[in-house]
Amino acid sequence: VQLQACGGGLVQAGGSLRLSCEASGLSFSSYAMGWFRQAPGNEREFVAGITRNGGRTYYADSVKGRFTISRDNAKYTVFLQMNTLKPADTAVYFCAADWALFRDYDVKDQADEYDYWGLGTLVTVSS
Repeated sequence: VQLQACGGGLVQAGGSLRLSCEASGLSFSSYAMGWFRQAPGNEREFVAGITRNGGRTYYADSVKGRFTISRDNAKYTVFLQMNTLKPADTAVYFCAADWALFRDYDVKDQADEYDYWGLGTLVTVSS
């Protein structure tokens, strides 16, 4: 199983970035997907999650209204559109997969509950 995240970079406060995470080696539509982030000295934290069929999305309060998670099951890809970025959003962003064949209505928000992880992509927001 591989999860390849990309799309990170340097952006000014107020700007936007779109992260992508392409999965391989798994039955993508059987997995709920999550985005997490980890800033230096901090624990990995939940950012957003989406159910396996894309019907429901969940967000951390800190990003609600600014970030949007979506997925394309035909392309084995999950996205994170990040708008109105703030310096506090600076972190390495990780995508993760949680096997959820029999769960269509919820997304886990604890990192240790996910089965597979990508390597992460760095997002830096300058003030």
